[in-house]
Amino acid sequence: MPELEMSKTVYYRDELNDEFSGFAPKGFYIGADYHYIHRNPFYRFFSFLAYRLVMTPIAFLYSKFAERQKIANRKILRPYRKRGYFIYGNHTQLMGGGFTPSLVCFPKRTDIIVNPDNLAVKGCKTLFEMSGAVPLPSALSGVPPFLDCLQERCREGHAICVYPEAHIWPYCTKIRHFKAASFRYPCKMGTPVFAFTDCYKRRRHSKKPRIVTYVDGPFFPNEALSGSSQADDLRNQVYDAMRARSEKESVYSVIDYVKKEDSKA
Repeated sequence: MPELEMSKTVYYRDELNDEFSGFAPKGFYIGADYHYIHRNPFYRFFSFLAYRLVMTPIAFLYSKFAERQKIANRKILRPYRKRGYFIYGNHTQLMGGGFTPSLVCFPKRTDIIVNPDNLAVKGCKTLFEMSGAVPLPSALSGVPPFLDCLQERCREGHAICVYPEAHIWPYCTKIRHFKAASFRYPCKMGTPVFAFTDCYKRRRHSKKPRIVTYVDGPFFPNEALSGSSQADDLRNQVYDAMRARSEKESVYSVIDYVKKEDSKA
């Protein structure tokens, strides 16, 4: 792996739970009565407009002109353009985290599983929902309608994006440890799985990194396994692919994340 160039050090205590996005949780509650699936034709029409005429153009412009982002190896998604699948990515961008999945999977519609707090942004709840945000349920009673929603989106041929690292670590050049819980979804639904990895390169005449997003897969649930073992195996396939990409391709770092107990800070 090429030597990384670093300029700033950030100390963390808990790789699974520390958050460095600056986004303050609001405690937004998603219960069993949350309306995941909308049949109203007017809602579906305006959802189409929000996704295709608002979110997608903004995502394209932000990616191209603000980040100079490039997406590599997207061709591997083409054989699956007519069927639903799950796609997992590393969570290292605040704005880009909402935009990159739709660009990676374009022209397929992509929904993103999000923390409920994302819907607490004032004045944006309906727009986020129409643009593909699918909030995690806050209680066990909300799990069945949430899973029904994922199942229907898969049947409709959508891509469903998951950020298994859960918390945003801006410009992090390593893949953090993540749990296998979210990999139960594709195991349950029998769908293919892909991974995308944001990697960072030096940009000419700027200290801000250039983003190159690499797509890998497909990965499939091992039918010889079942239950948690199957989810663990699928998680390991994705983690290994993302880690290999990051170690090879993330060659420029502006933030070095160091575990606090191992430092003198």
